[in-house]
Amino acid sequence: MKSDVEELMPRLLPVETCGIETGEDFNLNEPPRNPQEYLRQVQLEASLCPDVVVAKIDPKKLRKKQTVNVSLTGCQVAPQGFSPSLKWQRQQVSNFSEIRRSISKHRLHWSGQALDDNVLMPKQDAEEQWKKFCLGENVYLNSPPTDPVTEDPGLDYVKVGFPPFLSIVSRLNQATVSAVLEYLINWFEEREFVPQLGRWQYALLACLEKPLLPEAHSLIRQLARRSSEVRTNLEHQEDERLSPLNLMICLVARYFDQNDLADKED
Repeated sequence: MKSDVEELMPRLLPVETCGIETGEDFNLNEPPRNPQEYLRQVQLEASLCPDVVVAKIDPKKLRKKQTVNVSLTGCQVAPQGFSPSLKWQRQQVSNFSEIRRSISKHRLHWSGQALDDNVLMPKQDAEEQWKKFCLGENVYLNSPPTDPVTEDPGLDYVKVGFPPFLSIVSRLNQATVSAVLEYLINWFEEREFVPQLGRWQYALLACLEKPLLPEAHSLIRQLARRSSEVRTNLEHQEDERLSPLNLMICLVARYFDQNDLADKED
């Protein structure tokens, strides 16, 4: 019996009825000997295909967040005296733009530099390993820092976190840049700001290519909003976290054109 599709669609070439309807023994494993047999073989193979096919999908291979929800919620207004001047913001954007050009220009050179033996970069989807790599075990495990009298913590990058050296960030493709940025922002959503986090966020933003993908667009807005939230809880203007928090908001708003998030001068 012909399918509805075959009934509605006229045949472009005259093809004899295939063996499945005539009872003729037709071997699909043998190569066709002429054009007529080839067309009959295609017809027979099509008739053996099921009407509905269900794909077998491994859920583990799907990303955790497939739907991108871009929130239009703005940043929290800075307390009086905590927002930077417009001149300061313009200067930071200029500096950031120059750094991005330098990274782009020298990326090939730095990506070819050999890494030290202790630098073991995690795989792209290893979220917890990336957090340890960037922030260090002391911050990740919330353990007290090493006593500087007995040991120099600046040399133990496993404990204090690997800085975003150009030889490291130049090796990251855009998918990895976005992934690591997402991991660190997720960490920041539940914890306080630390210097290691600021250094890596700045470096990853410097490697983020424009125009932004929807996922990256949502991420950087999330970063700016969280930075503004932490800023509102600072008690005094001398807090060392104020400047890097202002910087994150400034770059997202002024460089990446999220103008609704920009700080206004007091």
